[in-house]
Amino acid sequence: MPESSLPGGFVNAVVRVGDTVRRPASARTRFVGDLLRLLEVGGWSGAPRCLGVDEKGREVLSYLAGHVAWEPRQPAAVSSDESLVAVARLVREFHDLTACTPLAGDHEVVCHNDLSPKNTVYRPVSGALRPVAFIDWDLAAPGARIHDIAHVCWQYLGLGPAVVDVGEAARRMRLIADSYELSDRQRLVSTVLWWQDRCWRGIEAGADAGDVAMVRLRDAGVVREVQRACQWVSDHQGALEGALR
Repeated sequence: MPESSLPGGFVNAVVRVGDTVRRPASARTRFVGDLLRLLEVGGWSGAPRCLGVDEKGREVLSYLAGHVAWEPRQPAAVSSDESLVAVARLVREFHDLTACTPLAGDHEVVCHNDLSPKNTVYRPVSGALRPVAFIDWDLAAPGARIHDIAHVCWQYLGLGPAVVDVGEAARRMRLIADSYELSDRQRLVSTVLWWQDRCWRGIEAGADAGDVAMVRLRDAGVVREVQRACQWVSDHQGALEGALR
């Protein structure tokens, strides 16, 4: 069957073949496959199904139809309060399915570790686009609940210099934490900072080591962009934490 490139990928070459998605296999392929099968057995529809490996050694996943928010400009419904609530609840659902399982090991849950609108499938629900599934699970690993929720706050709220109203960003952070029912929220902002620091340092280290994908990210200005976002969150840490109390 013919292959067509899927948009939005900056690190991996991902293609669609019929009603499947093919992506390069990695050292994480087996873990991700086990995770997706666990979510399938749990009856959760918020992730693609693992369909094995093709003749080229690529990971084969089911294709999830819908709107993936990878472009900078998006319909207002994608960033609405209602969509934020739905994202937080989806995260809570898959976290709960992975808690106390062998895949989580000694950690609280299995984390996606790359939650963002670009990795979210939206479909019309009662006339408006709403998140229904997450894709790109290749960074999934055992971790703490707060790690994914902090990443959600960073990516879905665009925490950084582009934020005009700090108070509104703080309110929406609380909305995410409340919708997930996060208990350990006083570490949420510091965990956002941890993610941002880890992100730009990881790109730098990978690029210095010759990783082609990381070189592309650095050349695209992503390191400086994340550094500016990190500084913004640090500058407004008090206001953001105040709203979470």
